[in-house]
Amino acid sequence: MEVSGVASGMEQEEMRAEQRPAEEEGEEQKQRADADVEKHRRQLCTEFASVAGSDAAVARCYLAENDWDVQRALNSYFEPPLDEQRLDRAPQALPGTETFVDLTDSPNASSVVAAVKEAGLGPQEDDSTLSLITWNIDGLDLSNQQERARGVCSYLALYRPDVVFLQEVVPIYLNYLKKRAVSYTIIPGNTEGYFTAIMLKKSRVRVLHHEIIPFPTTSMMRNLLSVHATVSGNELWFMTSHLESTKDHAEERLNQLKLVLKKISETPASTTVIFGGDTNLRDKEVAKLGGLPSDILDIWEFLGKPEHCHYTWDTSQNTNLDARYKCKMRFDRLLLRAASTGGQIIPQSLDLIGLEKLDCGKFPSDHWGLLCNFDVVL
Repeated sequence: MEVSGVASGMEQEEMRAEQRPAEEEGEEQKQRADADVEKHRRQLCTEFASVAGSDAAVARCYLAENDWDVQRALNSYFEPPLDEQRLDRAPQALPGTETFVDLTDSPNASSVVAAVKEAGLGPQEDDSTLSLITWNIDGLDLSNQQERARGVCSYLALYRPDVVFLQEVVPIYLNYLKKRAVSYTIIPGNTEGYFTAIMLKKSRVRVLHHEIIPFPTTSMMRNLLSVHATVSGNELWFMTSHLESTKDHAEERLNQLKLVLKKISETPASTTVIFGGDTNLRDKEVAKLGGLPSDILDIWEFLGKPEHCHYTWDTSQNTNLDARYKCKMRFDRLLLRAASTGGQIIPQSLDLIGLEKLDCGKFPSDHWGLLCNFDVVL
């Protein structure tokens, strides 16, 4: 009996000895998994902090509250939900008036307000006019992203353009615009990565329908966004795009321009077409195509090539990129094809916007925006 008992005890000890390595291995795996999770979360905190300009503690707090989803956490940080008390304090709009959250009381907007007042470029509320802004807002630049987003919105709040073409929009910017620009219908050309968007003032522009036309051979997620609408009884097509970037992609850029011109030509002749965006075009590239079709005009050229708005991408003046080289290009352009009959949309003026640095020391974008005013002749 004793021998048997000893043997049984020895067997149990041997079994426990065999289990310990397995248990230790499982614990080590758990520790490694926990370490990997913590490492991943530190990376997420770094990513959040770099975008929001916050410290690690703030980043961890917002991420933890949003299940470690960076996009949700950033959206929550940039634009916290309005509580009832804040809504009670919000100014009430008069019946029949449009609402637009005005950001001009923010410190970022102070220099913008002064510049606009000095230049006399304020918004015009008149059915006989149409105002349009096209702007590559450089959402891909993560530095001071919140401040620059507020800067863009400040310009939109000040000018209150009827139509806005935006390029290099990112999801965070789109969410911010949707919450700030409540008086606009916002139509994005995509919802992932970076993309274009068209904003249309609800009180002036009636949207009929829109379409997104892909560029079949793009390597940079580019397409053509087109919106069919009416303004003051006139039927228009608004189109925007961000054509392929860099000198090395000139051939693809020209293919995309050809597709844009084709789409313009396919719209009914009785409608006006306004195309604008970051075309990345060089004049010699347009000349290579034989110039624009005879019925499509370059608005800058139509207005006599005003020198004050010649260059929309100017590293000698815009320091956002900290570029060592000096380069001036007219990348951002506006094209118009007039309606063959009926009312006419006639360009009257063109100006650059976004020329003032924000309090963070950055411009809203590395591109200047273009503000164009038109006469609407019925």
